[in-house]
Amino acid sequence: MMKMNLPNKLTLFRVVLIIPFLLFLLGGEWGWFGENVFLANIIALAIFIIASLTDLLDGKIARKYNLVSNFGKFMDPLADKLLVSSALIALTYMGRIPVLIVIIIISREFIISGFRLIAADNGIVIAASYFGKFKTTFQMIMVCMMLSGLQFMYGGFKLTQDIIMWIALVLTVVSLVDYLVKNKDVLKDTK
Repeated sequence: MMKMNLPNKLTLFRVVLIIPFLLFLLGGEWGWFGENVFLANIIALAIFIIASLTDLLDGKIARKYNLVSNFGKFMDPLADKLLVSSALIALTYMGRIPVLIVIIIISREFIISGFRLIAADNGIVIAASYFGKFKTTFQMIMVCMMLSGLQFMYGGFKLTQDIIMWIALVLTVVSLVDYLVKNKDVLKDTK
């Protein structure tokens, strides 16, 4: 049995946090918290932020203390995709983000994951690009803004949120194209 190091425990903790995150977010939507929908949204937002911060923390600890593991290489990006995809799907259900944008964002993640599997099978490691990092940053900001519920109270906040959403969408597409163009040779080696 594999002994879990701290970065791997943080990664698993991020996955576990998806459950209370969704319970508060959707529970507020379904009326489980009565008149405290805004409070339920804020608690869901706090859980999402904590989960997102574990992503920064586990990577820094793994690199600093040479605790990089195959489990971490596999599970860390999967945990990120589960967290963000869960949030986006729930926000779609709640009518806070257009479904087409969510389909594009999640499709990009599947395409890149498949591409990385093909590369790994050929012994090639595809590092994260700057576009990918900017995409993730804008997606996290977008999700946090949508989770807050402030767009229902302040018109200017809604406009800012929409601008961030469109920037995140553009960066999602640009980062996909960037990955594919920079690593097109990976597909040439497959039969």
